[in-house]
Amino acid sequence: MTKARVGLLVAAVSLALLAGCDGGDEAADGTRPDRPGGVIGISVLTMTNPFFKEIADVVTAEAATYGYEVSVTSAEFDPARQRLQVKDFVVRKVSAIILTPADSKAVGTAIKEANAAGIPVFTADIASLVDDAKVICHVATDNYAGGRQAAKAIMQALGNRGKVAIIDHPMVESVILRTRGFKDELREANSPIEIVGAWPGKGSKDESFKAAQDILTAHQDLAGIFAINDPSALGACAAIEKDNRTGKVLVVGFDGQLEGKQAIKEGRIYADPIQFPDEIARRTVHAIMTYLEGEKVPPEILIPTRLYYKADADKDPALKAD
Repeated sequence: MTKARVGLLVAAVSLALLAGCDGGDEAADGTRPDRPGGVIGISVLTMTNPFFKEIADVVTAEAATYGYEVSVTSAEFDPARQRLQVKDFVVRKVSAIILTPADSKAVGTAIKEANAAGIPVFTADIASLVDDAKVICHVATDNYAGGRQAAKAIMQALGNRGKVAIIDHPMVESVILRTRGFKDELREANSPIEIVGAWPGKGSKDESFKAAQDILTAHQDLAGIFAINDPSALGACAAIEKDNRTGKVLVVGFDGQLEGKQAIKEGRIYADPIQFPDEIARRTVHAIMTYLEGEKVPPEILIPTRLYYKADADKDPALKAD
C-alpha cells in the first residue's frame, strides 16, 4: 500500500471515529448515544399485582431510551428474598437500584448494603422507614392525600353514616399513609361513620376475600369497606357477593387498575383514588439520570391521586362496553 493510500485510510478512519463520537443528539428511537449506559436493578414488591408489573415495564422502557438495561426482580412479599436480590445487584455493581420494599422497616438492611457499596438507591411507590438507610429519592403517589379522598368517597357512598371496616396491609409505608389519611379525614370532618376495625388482607385478592368473610360474619350491620388496593377491593367484592349482600355493603378501593376500573363500571366498587404507576416509573428513571449526571434531585416526589367514579368508567375507552 502506498503512503498516499495509507494517509487516505487514516483520514477516513479518523472521520468515522469523530462521527461516532459526536453523539449529543437523540437518535430516531429516542436513545442517547452519548450516554454511558449500564444496568439498573429493580426489585418490586410483587409481579402478581399489575400495578408493580407496570412500574417494572415502564422503568425498563424509559431506561432504554437513555441506553440503560434494567434487571427486573420481584420480592413476592418476602423481605429476605428482596435482600438477596439487592446483594446480587451489589455484586454486579449496577449503576443504581430501585426498590418497592416488601417491608418498609426490614428493607433498611438491604439499602445499607447498597450504601456501603456506593450504589445509589431510589424507592418507588413504597418508602423505607429506616432513617439511617440512605435513599436518594422516593417517588410515589401522595398516598396520605389519596387516603383522605377515599374517606370522602365512602362518606358520599354511605350518606355519611354507618359502620365501615378497613382491609389493611400495614407492612408497607404506602398503605400506612393511606389508612392514616382515611382516618384523619373522617375525624376532621366530624363524620359519624364508625370504623369497626382493620383486617390484614396482604394486598392480595385471595387473602382479602378471607378477611372480608370474617368482617361480614362479625358485623352483620356493616355498611362499607375501605380496601387499600384494587386486589383487596376485588376480594371484598367477591365475599360480599357470596354473602348475598351486594348493594348493602359498599366498597371503596385504591389504585385504578384495569380490573378495578371495570368493577367500578359494573357498580361493584363505588370509587377509587387512582394512581399513575407509569408516571411513578418515568419520574424515578428521570431522577436516576439526573443524579448520575451529578445534579441534585429532591428527596421526595409525590404524584396526586384522582377520584374515579362510575361516570368516569362509563366514558373510559379502555374498559369493556356494557
